[in-house]
Amino acid sequence: MSVINVTKAEHAANTGRKAPASPWRMALHRFTRNKLALIGFFILLFMVLLCIIGPLLSPYNLLQYQIKMKNKPPSSEHWLGTDSLGRDVLLRMLLAGRISLLVGLVSTSITVIIGATLGALAGFYRKATDTIIMRIADIFMAMPTIPLLIILGAILSDLKVDPKYRIYFLMLIIGVLGWTGLSRLVRGQILALREMEYMQAVEALGIRDKRKIFRHLLPNTIPIIIVSATLGVAGAILYESALSYLGLGVVPPTPSWGNMISAANDMIVFRKRPWLWIPPGMCILITVVAINLIGDGLRDALDPKTKK
Repeated sequence: MSVINVTKAEHAANTGRKAPASPWRMALHRFTRNKLALIGFFILLFMVLLCIIGPLLSPYNLLQYQIKMKNKPPSSEHWLGTDSLGRDVLLRMLLAGRISLLVGLVSTSITVIIGATLGALAGFYRKATDTIIMRIADIFMAMPTIPLLIILGAILSDLKVDPKYRIYFLMLIIGVLGWTGLSRLVRGQILALREMEYMQAVEALGIRDKRKIFRHLLPNTIPIIIVSATLGVAGAILYESALSYLGLGVVPPTPSWGNMISAANDMIVFRKRPWLWIPPGMCILITVVAINLIGDGLRDALDPKTKK
């Protein structure tokens, strides 16, 4: 008797039943039904497109100084007014958005690479490897993040690092300091996945440890990594804004939302020129809230325990 191999979709078509939806399709369906998450997604998409395309359409230049036009309030010519050097605030805000979003994405990528890898190694090898990695994580978690960032930012200032390259050091610092939480989450998942039946079959096949970790275990932790990374972007943007506000992050003439808000340190600017600090402050608020809404939506969508 011949054996006919059919896929699940073909079998469902032959029996008149619908093919079972894949876990990712079900997660996407749950995410699209979350109105707040969709609102956050479209707001973030709008902010990203605005920061990318907006400066290309502006008639002004970042280094275009017009002393006669300094500290002008919003008008038809300058929609968000001008700063103390006569530069267009709208253009600077959009270019600053590129920097702040880039810092958030790159530093979070560094966090994911370090945290996921170390968490997987700790959960897989356990014993001495787990002890060493988790104790290092405890040391990092015991250090106060903001004061440590301030100290490292001050060191960069003392070393007189070129502003063009300072942003890359900032991304690296934020990324390296933020891996501990993700590593603990991944470690916990790996410890549970190691006891699954399919991992016992993998052990029987004699597959190398590297393949076990990166082909069979880590892919099953992707939902947790995605949620953690999404929320991590918001945290990285806030860290960059705080450092730049204190003059220890991105420094002029490179604009960022944080160093634009630092104009509010002057009481005259704070009271009489709100167009210099309110727009970048609102951008930070809107972007972080949108990312948090997306993160909450992804957490609910990717949680297998979520009810249909």
